[in-house]
Amino acid sequence: MPSYHVRTTSSASPDTVWRLLVDGRSWPSWSSGLDELVEPRSSGLDPNGRDGVGSVRAFRTGRTVAAERLVELVENRKMTYEDVFNPALRDYRAEIRLEPNTNGGTAISWQGSWHARPGVGWLMPFILPGIMQRMADDLATYAARIDDEHSR
Repeated sequence: MPSYHVRTTSSASPDTVWRLLVDGRSWPSWSSGLDELVEPRSSGLDPNGRDGVGSVRAFRTGRTVAAERLVELVENRKMTYEDVFNPALRDYRAEIRLEPNTNGGTAISWQGSWHARPGVGWLMPFILPGIMQRMADDLATYAARIDDEHSR
């Protein structure tokens, strides 16, 4: 089963990073890889930006729409999600872990595994690790910017 495991660090607090993760509407704001949240294909989104277990968040990248369901949330520590529909992957499951750094900030660990679908699925082991590293880095940078703006 193919997999990836990417890591990055943000100067932002785990609370700031967490707020961005549980708010599906924020993802296109901080991720350079997502064009939009497709609300008609999403369900269970919290109007206050605190999507819960069972929420389905559908994201569009280019012409492709894929959706994931939140299956586990541990406040400020861990988010686990799995695919609902994805044209390239099946049985996709990912986990994002947040750990406070001793000198401040947050260590972000993002890992996932999947089975490839026929067609473009064979490409995913070559491209998904880079895509997910960019998403983790985008999250870390955006969260740090938010923390900096709030501290001024």
